[in-house]
Amino acid sequence: MSEIQAKSTVIFHFDITLADGSAAESTRVHNKPAKLQMGDGSLSPAFEAQLLGMSAGEKKSFTLAPEDAYGMPNPDNIYYVDRSKFSVDAPAKVGAIIGFAMPDGSELPGLVRDVVGDSVTVDFNHPLAGQTLTFNVEIVQVS
Repeated sequence: MSEIQAKSTVIFHFDITLADGSAAESTRVHNKPAKLQMGDGSLSPAFEAQLLGMSAGEKKSFTLAPEDAYGMPNPDNIYYVDRSKFSVDAPAKVGAIIGFAMPDGSELPGLVRDVVGDSVTVDFNHPLAGQTLTFNVEIVQVS
């Protein structure tokens, strides 16, 4: 049985809960495990360190501080967008998450925080930024 190493490819299920115990995210909802290439920078070094040495079938629970999970909210990721940029399909409503087209053709989700007149405040920080999170992971496959 292979253990997770620095360059392993890992398929795993995870559940994320907030400090108050409420569920934030889970791969089990749609039964689609996540895939991670260790060391590719997609997850924090602190998260990867928790997985090192685990094998398929193992489960583990750990808590990460905001800076070790999704980071702290960055004020530079908050933008003021003119209301005219919104459509009937994606109205400027507080709490709405809207995908914005980026210059490279990708889409970035933004959370509408505030609407004042024609100015809409959109937050592009990860929704879990600034949160202390508990991760429950179950390793499905290591290669």
